[in-house]
Amino acid sequence: MRRGIVLGVLLALGALSLVAVGFQNPPAGQGRGGAQTAQPLEIQKVKDSLYMITGGGGNTAAFITDGGVVVVDTKNPGNGQAILDKIKSVTSKPVTMIINTHTHGDHTGSNEFFPPTVDIVAHENTKANMEKMDAFKGDKAKFLPKKTYKDKMTLGKGKDEIDLFYFGRAHTSGDAWVVFPSLRAMHAGDAFAGKNTPIIDPNNGGSAVEYGKTLAKVSSTIKNVDTILTGHSTLMTPADLKEYADFNNDFLTWVQGEIKAGKTVDAAAAEFKVPDKYKGYTVSTFLGGIKNNIQVAYNELKK
Repeated sequence: MRRGIVLGVLLALGALSLVAVGFQNPPAGQGRGGAQTAQPLEIQKVKDSLYMITGGGGNTAAFITDGGVVVVDTKNPGNGQAILDKIKSVTSKPVTMIINTHTHGDHTGSNEFFPPTVDIVAHENTKANMEKMDAFKGDKAKFLPKKTYKDKMTLGKGKDEIDLFYFGRAHTSGDAWVVFPSLRAMHAGDAFAGKNTPIIDPNNGGSAVEYGKTLAKVSSTIKNVDTILTGHSTLMTPADLKEYADFNNDFLTWVQGEIKAGKTVDAAAAEFKVPDKYKGYTVSTFLGGIKNNIQVAYNELKK
């Protein structure tokens, strides 16, 4: 009996580890490959012709155009069929394009499920980051982005138009902001994963110093949007995005104060509390949690 209890605990811990790893990206050059156990997915209508598929990694968008379905982010490995099944529940049109908001395996992991005829699009820095991952080396390189952009790219036209923007470093060095102008909607990827402390990946170019500045640029530039699909949370609004920009800028100011006071990274991490004015915000534990955020900020500010 005792052996069975121990085994059950170990299996539970293993499952939690897989969830955590699914959100994170390996260090540069150490990608993940192989199938993972797919989690049940759910689909919800955001607006006419736009759906959000949750579960199995980052939130996926499915935008139904006249020519086919554009998928934004493909979750962890092993979720391709589940994504396709959810899309088939709302349209018979084929998937014709994939947009990856950034490099992480829980947003690019099922690229390989879709045929090579499907166009894959991402920011140029995201493609460079993906090329470091084992999951996209060798014969898997065909699942890398075929089209890239630097600052802005427009795909399609009329009601099918998609505008891709890059405003600078935040979660990674290649965070794409995917706007559907006719629907007044945007997919933010993990640059706005949810209302929590930022998830910063310095191995893939993420920046604590630039994070809030980048979000503020998005907030002040993108005006034709009223609905935001986040990387891992619920639908948000432009007011939520502006607040998140303020949150990240306030976090940086707080870190600067800790440095000025001579605090170590460990001491600062032990002291950090979410400011009262940001009610409902949480401290993320992914990618090293708050200590990683503070360490990244210290490294950047002390250069």
